[in-house]
Amino acid sequence: MQNIILKPLFHKNTDCIGIYFEKNALLQSLVQKQAGGRWSRTNKCWYVLCTKQNYEQLAKTLKGKAILETGQLKKYLLEKKKNNPAQALTSEKKTIAPKEVVHKEIKKIVATPNQIHTISKENREALQQFTRQLTLKAYSQSTIRTYTNEFTQFLNTLKKKPAKEFTASRLKDYFQYCYTTLQLSENTMHSKINALKFYYEQVLGREKFFWEIPRPKKPLLLPKLLNEDELRKLFNALSNKKHKAMLFTAYSAGLRVSEVVHLKIADIDSQRIQIFIERAKGKKDRYVNLSPILLDILRKYLLDYKPRPKIYLFESEQTTAAYPTRTVQQIFANAKKKAGIKKEVGIHSLRHSFATHLLDKGTDIRYIKDLLGHFNIRTTERYLHVSKKQLINIVSPFDDLWKKDGIEW
Repeated sequence: MQNIILKPLFHKNTDCIGIYFEKNALLQSLVQKQAGGRWSRTNKCWYVLCTKQNYEQLAKTLKGKAILETGQLKKYLLEKKKNNPAQALTSEKKTIAPKEVVHKEIKKIVATPNQIHTISKENREALQQFTRQLTLKAYSQSTIRTYTNEFTQFLNTLKKKPAKEFTASRLKDYFQYCYTTLQLSENTMHSKINALKFYYEQVLGREKFFWEIPRPKKPLLLPKLLNEDELRKLFNALSNKKHKAMLFTAYSAGLRVSEVVHLKIADIDSQRIQIFIERAKGKKDRYVNLSPILLDILRKYLLDYKPRPKIYLFESEQTTAAYPTRTVQQIFANAKKKAGIKKEVGIHSLRHSFATHLLDKGTDIRYIKDLLGHFNIRTTERYLHVSKKQLINIVSPFDDLWKKDGIEW
């Protein structure tokens, strides 16, 4: 019987239970479908909110199917109970924003009482200053969540040591602990360094000293894409016209999934054959080309689909708001499985495929950069490594050697 380790996890500014186990399709299905688990790419584990109901549901779901190791979780909850008279495992998911925070926007992102009580009194003010500064600088909600999460973990580690007294040398010790003991990935380390850099330089106004702190070298990861045959199988695996239109739009214009779900009907400019992408990543507007074939598909979709969307191109039938990104990701995953595609790719591979296939067809990389909305062309240049346009003309020296004879097979 396989072991499953339950650990305390602070994720997306919320106390959670991290669920760690070796890859197992049955356990994964149980955790996801029966226990309501969600996957965290950042922490590489499944998780549920840290509530009594969720813990009991987990135990009930996995009883007789796995051995639960709860030592680390119990230790954390006991410490939490000592510091707070309230129950460690809350009976409800609903939380109330701290009274000290008045600003409406800060209420949305600051840690709830269940997280704040784990931060020492010496550092609670630091967290409030930190979230206030992020809001005033109008950072995106995604960046605010990431930075606040990393900073809160840092404050919890410090316990009663004031964060404002930390020097570059002490920060190096902390980052070494994160990398060697917690074994965090290079990308997570960069997020953590960026968050603390923001606190010491933007909140406290200190002279820039983070140049003294070395950053781990990020691995060069090439974009994963689907070839034309795989794309054909993927699209044909879908029968729902709305789902097909979503994936057609993502591939034909090289859009991020967040850009697809936030497209409005008014953003489709049939006169100029363009799609307007509003406030995309980095709060940057841009125009992308509208495929005439995609335009016909979208017209037919809007004409036939009931109930007809009113504002967003792909509206949720239950809420009439923008379609949830997680749902679109699941639509892609289901289609991939049905098509028999074994590659470990997500819906973002449609954007990678779009860029690489344009390169293969000879499109100038500077135009591709603008279509994708990249700030720096170096980001776009990653696709040069996976494009076969130039590579296909390169002859292996082994071929030349073989042609000269003298090699036996």
